[in-house]
Amino acid sequence: MIKSPSALAHVVYRTRRFEDMLQWYATVFGARIQYQNPALAFLTFDEEHHRFAFADLGVIRPDDPDDKDDSGMIGVDHVAWEYDSLDDLLANYETLKAVGIRPYWCVNHGMSASLYYADPDGNQMEFSVDVFPTKAEGTAYFHGEAIGQNPVGTEYDPDDWLARLRGGVPPEELMMMDPAAAVSPIRGRMTAPVA
Repeated sequence: MIKSPSALAHVVYRTRRFEDMLQWYATVFGARIQYQNPALAFLTFDEEHHRFAFADLGVIRPDDPDDKDDSGMIGVDHVAWEYDSLDDLLANYETLKAVGIRPYWCVNHGMSASLYYADPDGNQMEFSVDVFPTKAEGTAYFHGEAIGQNPVGTEYDPDDWLARLRGGVPPEELMMMDPAAAVSPIRGRMTAPVA
């Protein structure tokens, strides 16, 4: 049975006007920057660890022939939906997998564990669960050292996590990110077409 998400979590945008976008969202939403590096920025306006994220295509895809006004890459990268628990996230994964719907990216971002899907038109969405028990701890993650060492996250196998979870491994243990694990490449439309 499908388990619906509990809330809209955030929206991620691809842009070639990085600083202009950060300023606009700060002005319009009163959003503040939680974390920023040359390629990525995460902003919030409430207790959520982030409501918006921006990817600077000038850094991520500097040699792309698209110009600033190209609508092919500029715009919404994905919309994220939040689940209440890892059990719910992985049960939904199992249900969708049984009907042939599979994620194209399974990644533990450090503050959330996520499964990324594309709809029939290629619109990308993220289904995620917070790693930390409180929003304040998720926000603290953005202001700590770990995110600067790995702002993308590490990939995981949802079938392995589901089996281990059902075998009694606590969700907190599964979602603890290994700082020595390889940094995941960014997958999806930002770097390559969704399969």
